Amino acid sequence: MNMLVVLGSPRKNGNSETLAAAVASGFCNKSGMAGTVAETVRLNDLAIRPCQACGGCAKTGRCVVSDDMTALYEKVDAADRLLLVSPVYFYALSAQMKAFADRFQCRWSRRYLLRQRFRQGEDRLGCLLSTAATKGTRLFAASELSARYIFDAMDIPQGPSFLAPGLEGRSDAKTRPDLLNEALDFGRKLAEQSAE
Repeated sequence: MNMLVVLGSPRKNGNSETLAAAVASGFCNKSGMAGTVAETVRLNDLAIRPCQACGGCAKTGRCVVSDDMTALYEKVDAADRLLLVSPVYFYALSAQMKAFADRFQCRWSRRYLLRQRFRQGEDRLGCLLSTAATKGTRLFAASELSARYIFDAMDIPQGPSFLAPGLEGRSDAKTRPDLLNEALDFGRKLAEQSAE
């Protein structure tokens, strides 16, 4: 079983990445689960153009824009677990994550225009990990709603979210053993959990 971790934060080693690493560690170190691996992709290091709304994917289900997204489509399609990781910026996903997500219009075309379902009946899950500095009651609502439709376009059943508010400083997660343990446990459960 494999997990693809997609980091949407521009910060290296910040709260989002710290918690994502803990989730991946829990996933890979789940006792009795030989062969679990996690790969991490940092979107900020890649050249990804926004979706051009050109309609080029409508007949093939493949994006016609050639950039660093090309390899990511295959990685997402191959993933048994997909963890989208994003801080909350203005009550939504980061720009890096949104650009990545919008480019999955081609997978929406594959599913809804071409009626091609992908890996149906297989044990796959897509989850959101999101961090924020504040603690508003609807702080993660837009990010979770976006994630739901991103996973739908990818044809991946949505699993649980890991939401971490109140991380004001860029290294706050590293000083929260309780939160790190929760993230480890979340990863372990993802290795065990089946899509419903």
